[in-house]
Amino acid sequence: MAYELQFGPVLKFWPDIAQGAVNTLVLSAETIALGVTIGLAAAIARTDGPRWLGALVTVYVEAFRNTPLLVQLFLVFFGLPLIGLSFSADMAALLAIALNLGAYSTEIFRAGLLAIPKTQIEAGLALGMSRLQVIRYIVVVPALRIIYPALTGQLTLTLLGTSIASAISAKELTSAASIVESFTFRSFETYLVVAVIYIGLTFTFRFLYYLVGLWLFRRRKPPKPDLLQEDLDPVGSGA
Repeated sequence: MAYELQFGPVLKFWPDIAQGAVNTLVLSAETIALGVTIGLAAAIARTDGPRWLGALVTVYVEAFRNTPLLVQLFLVFFGLPLIGLSFSADMAALLAIALNLGAYSTEIFRAGLLAIPKTQIEAGLALGMSRLQVIRYIVVVPALRIIYPALTGQLTLTLLGTSIASAISAKELTSAASIVESFTFRSFETYLVVAVIYIGLTFTFRFLYYLVGLWLFRRRKPPKPDLLQEDLDPVGSGA
C-alpha cells in the first residue's frame, strides 16, 4: 500500500513548530554574536599577542576543531556539572555551539589578518593616519572583505548546527519537531515541514549577509590623515 501524506495532524501543532523556529533564530543570533566575538579576539591574540597566549589559543582551536560538536555539547551539559558548573539546556547549547564557532572563526579571521601586508599598515601610519583609522580602514575592512564568503558560510553552518541542541532537549526547532512527531506519529510529514523551515531560515540569513556585505563594503571616501596644519602650509607661508 502506498504511503499517504497527511499534513493535517502536523499542522495542528503549528504554534509549537513556529515557536521552535523562533527559538532557533534567537539561539542562532546569540551563538553567532558570541562565537564571532570569541573568534576575532582569539585571532588577534594568536597573531599579535604574546607567545604563551597564542599557544593557549592554538590548543583551544585544535581541540574544538578536531572533536565532534555533539561531544562538546555533552561535555558542557553533562561534564561541567561535575566540577560545579551547571547550565540549563539552552545555556549549555549556546556555550557549546559558540565555542565551536569561535574555534572555526578564529582561523578564518586569522587568515584575513595575515593577508594584510605590514607595509600597508606602516604606510598608513607614515601618512599621518591615527591608529584607529589604520585598524578600521587598512586592517579590519580589507581583511573582512577577504574572509567574508568563508565567514558567512560558517555562520550558515552554525544556524543549521543548532539542531544538534535537541540532543539535550534544548528548546529549538528540531526539539519541537520531535515532540510533534511523538504526538502525531507522522515522522515524514513532520520533518519535511521542518526541512522547509530550515531552508527558509537559511536563505533569509544568506540574504541578510548579502545586505550586510553591501553596507560594509560600499565605496567610502578615503579618510583624511590627521596631519598638523603647519604641515599642510606651503614653505614660507605666513612669513
